[in-house]
Amino acid sequence: MKRKQYERSFLLFTTVVALALLPFAIMKRPLKDWIIVYLVSCIGNSYADRYLVSKGYIKYKIKPLSKKTPIHLPFDYVHYPLFLLYYNQWTLNSRPIGIILKLFVFIIPQVIIETIAEKKTDLITWKKGWKWHHSFFSMAAKFLLCRMIIGLIRILNRRELSLK
Repeated sequence: MKRKQYERSFLLFTTVVALALLPFAIMKRPLKDWIIVYLVSCIGNSYADRYLVSKGYIKYKIKPLSKKTPIHLPFDYVHYPLFLLYYNQWTLNSRPIGIILKLFVFIIPQVIIETIAEKKTDLITWKKGWKWHHSFFSMAAKFLLCRMIIGLIRILNRRELSLK
């Protein structure tokens, strides 16, 4: 019982900290890019999470609004988008090799924390053969896909619109 309360407190604390950091990550220039990154990450991660939960690969025993949604709202709408915002800001002017190398700085700690959480807490449970490397590659793919989307938007945005 005490362990579950500790896990809930830990989840609440990390979510409050992430919520406090989120405005600082979004309110940088170019604001439009960071709002797009935030929305793309929320939408993409919630769909991916919903799929993985529905197929039984991942289960969340402790989650807010557990009766209303199968996904983990703090991770899908706060923690993951915050990491993705900082990653996109750090790689704003990076070359492809820099984008890939900087990816490890964000992915490795997340996978380590997720692996510890899976083994030592009831926050997440992996099933059907899901292992740390699945989390690693899926997060890396999502990070790079979002980075590619925002890079494409920046390229398209450089072209001037001709309205006559």
